[in-house]
Amino acid sequence: MTGTGYTETKYGGGVTVLVGAERGAYPYANSVLVRGTAETLVIDPSLSLVGTAPPADLVLVSHAHEDHIAALGDYQAPVHIHTKDLAALRSPAAMVEGYGLPPDTAEHTALMLRDRFHVRDRPEATGFGDGTVFDLGSRTVTVVHLPGHTAGHCGFLIEPDGFLFVADIDLTSFGPYYGDVGSSLIDFEASMRRCREIDARWYGTAHQKGVIEGTVDFQERLDAFADVMAKRDATLLAFLSEPRTVGDIADRRLVYRRHVEGGHVLPVERRTAEQHLSRLVDARLVTEVEPGRFRAT
Repeated sequence: MTGTGYTETKYGGGVTVLVGAERGAYPYANSVLVRGTAETLVIDPSLSLVGTAPPADLVLVSHAHEDHIAALGDYQAPVHIHTKDLAALRSPAAMVEGYGLPPDTAEHTALMLRDRFHVRDRPEATGFGDGTVFDLGSRTVTVVHLPGHTAGHCGFLIEPDGFLFVADIDLTSFGPYYGDVGSSLIDFEASMRRCREIDARWYGTAHQKGVIEGTVDFQERLDAFADVMAKRDATLLAFLSEPRTVGDIADRRLVYRRHVEGGHVLPVERRTAEQHLSRLVDARLVTEVEPGRFRAT
């Protein structure tokens, strides 16, 4: 599968958002090109860039998911990602392992990564940490670690333009996703709070919502995005009016709608349910009435 092309939208003096097909909806995503006086970098080369990727001196990856690296093979430039996602970027096998899928689904996913998303080993990729600054000459890109979606998920603050790329804190109605093995509901909440503290002119997302201008609009959308977590809590509490197991909750579904099928669904639902249960038990809103069975207090 090749890219279907992208459209360019410029922000400030050196930031260009490469808007993916279908407004960046999965399997596509929005990429960002940043030009300085000395170097140019690209963030998250997506499927829409395959075969038409613009030149860049280095590549930054917000996190190790296939829709954010599908055009990575078009670049021979140095590739950088947060150290906590480095193993998954270097090895597709490690990426698949991080999804926590049953064996038959994992095998199918590995083939999909290879054939649909062009994912290959990148053993030369290197890691960065929170606050790492890439100086492009008259323009800087600063790493903002925003874990939760994955352990190494990051945003990037581009100055002097005042552009914050928040990647998969994407503000969609689907809500926050924290269903991988290394995901964390608690970290995701902290990352959203951190985003609220960063004053930027533009906030760029990796998917359909695109770029939001102004802190007020961004924070309102961020609150609505975060509210999906509260709705999942409320759904779970109502469901626990009588004792239920994690399996029961996974079958009820907190994340996916009933029509969604696939081997990934129940593992994601179980991990999501376990995280919400843990938080609600800590808050004394849920109790374990017998081993493995939970009820709202």
